Amino acid sequence: MKSINTNTEIAQKTIYSILFTISFSHFINDLLQAVIPSVYPLFKEKFDLNFTQIGMITLIYQVTASILQPFVGMYTDKKSKPYSLIFGMSFTLLGLFIASIASSFYYLLFSVALIGIGSSVFHPESSRVAYLASGGKKGLAQSIFQLGGNAGSAVGPLLAALIVIPFGQSYIIWFCLIALTGIFVLYKVTVWYSGQLELKQQNKIATIKTARHHLSQRKITFSLMVLLALIFSKYFYLTSITSYYTFFLIEKFNVSIQGSQIYLFTFLGAVAAGTLIGGPLGDKFGRKYVIWISILGAAPFTLLLPYVSLFWVGILSIVIGLIISSAFSAILVYATELLPGKVGLVAGLFFGFAFGMGGLGSAILGKLADETSIVYIFKVCAFLPLIGVITGFLPNLESKKA
Repeated sequence: MKSINTNTEIAQKTIYSILFTISFSHFINDLLQAVIPSVYPLFKEKFDLNFTQIGMITLIYQVTASILQPFVGMYTDKKSKPYSLIFGMSFTLLGLFIASIASSFYYLLFSVALIGIGSSVFHPESSRVAYLASGGKKGLAQSIFQLGGNAGSAVGPLLAALIVIPFGQSYIIWFCLIALTGIFVLYKVTVWYSGQLELKQQNKIATIKTARHHLSQRKITFSLMVLLALIFSKYFYLTSITSYYTFFLIEKFNVSIQGSQIYLFTFLGAVAAGTLIGGPLGDKFGRKYVIWISILGAAPFTLLLPYVSLFWVGILSIVIGLIISSAFSAILVYATELLPGKVGLVAGLFFGFAFGMGGLGSAILGKLADETSIVYIFKVCAFLPLIGVITGFLPNLESKKA
């Protein structure tokens, strides 16, 4: 067997205090970014928007969040910028403030663009912090990091239902206080992160070896395309839930706006729980198998969801959230093993592509909903997890490194 080439990264034991702190920062970041989609029904009524315009709001956010991320990741792979985390949260704060006072559809677009920029700056560097604090437990570290983000995405709609929906658009400004809390927490993280970079430069800490595979460039490119196709299937389906689940429940079952937000909260809570499971399972059993089961395994439940009663919609949405969410941590770590030493690029590419697919999906589905119905788009999107069958084309990196 060929010997394994290696490159080095900062070595240390798993630093759980930093992992949970950056996870909490991710919680705040994604909570704040979940506020805008959560108040779509309010904006739709106040500004007399159609579903195409609702989709455009999401598209602008997702495009600004996705296009910049790979470039931020490539740049920070070469030259880390710890304090960029604070700048990212500051963009989000400004976007929320403008959203709270926006007087037209175009001001809303500007506000979500700022929030998207904040996301594009936050994710690559925060992923690197999680990687540095992992102590080699990369799947676990990504799951803890992703848990914060998904929990924030779940809590955001609930807080919006309690704070904004009953009292109006201006109450979005209260979320700026949460953004200020995030800036303070990220300052603590950047102090640790800067210290780690200084130690690395001074060679005062040991390093651990990161195994390299022996795949050809063509195979690496093909595998990355498979992973991106899986991200497409996962996030195109998820955007049907995050952007239109409340409208689906209101239209089909006559649920109130606040009641629909509670259903969305339970789905996103299941997503958060599933995220925590995926990384450790990938560390133990192999990431390829977790990816396969996570995406393809959700298909039977997504296919049933548009045809059942309200009670079973709630149950199936929880099952779907638990299963489909376990894939992202495994996909991200698998990609870092395909491209060792390029954590920022991988994080930027995959977070960016995920957001881009979410934005594109929201715009397309909004247009489709205007021409057909909300229930129809759920029937169409139900087939997306079947794309998970292509996971079989991925090489088994664990056996390559054994």
